[in-house]
Amino acid sequence: MLPFSIHFQPGLPPSEQLVDAVRKAVATGELKDGTLFPSVRTLSKELRLSPTTVHKAVAQLKSDGWLESRPGVGMQVRATAGAGLDDRLDLVRPLVRKLLREASELQISTSELLNLIRDETDPEASLLFPPTSKRPHHETRHPSQKRT
Repeated sequence: MLPFSIHFQPGLPPSEQLVDAVRKAVATGELKDGTLFPSVRTLSKELRLSPTTVHKAVAQLKSDGWLESRPGVGMQVRATAGAGLDDRLDLVRPLVRKLLREASELQISTSELLNLIRDETDPEASLLFPPTSKRPHHETRHPSQKRT
């Protein structure tokens, strides 16, 4: 059993997904500083990935300071690498860029997108905008509600 969770998505390089999963596990505290990290062989077997793919991810994590080799001990997590807000923001930055690209393609402005995010985060936030504001109207549904 691995000390972190990972769910592979089609269309994305497995090595990048492994790097992101480890960074997220460190940032959320799922992997703690000093935790022994599985060997390339163990990860390769557990994740059913080639050792080359796993080695590439581990090398990237070491290079970025998320893992370190300890002689006589093995690979250990360096949680200090993911402790800051900047590190956590870096984890969501690709998602934000993708969201902005999609919104632009759909001709949704940044302010309209921010209003949607605000509504989805706090449905009561719509009360903050008076009826006379220039706020664009958009349909707001809970994700569990289907379109009719």
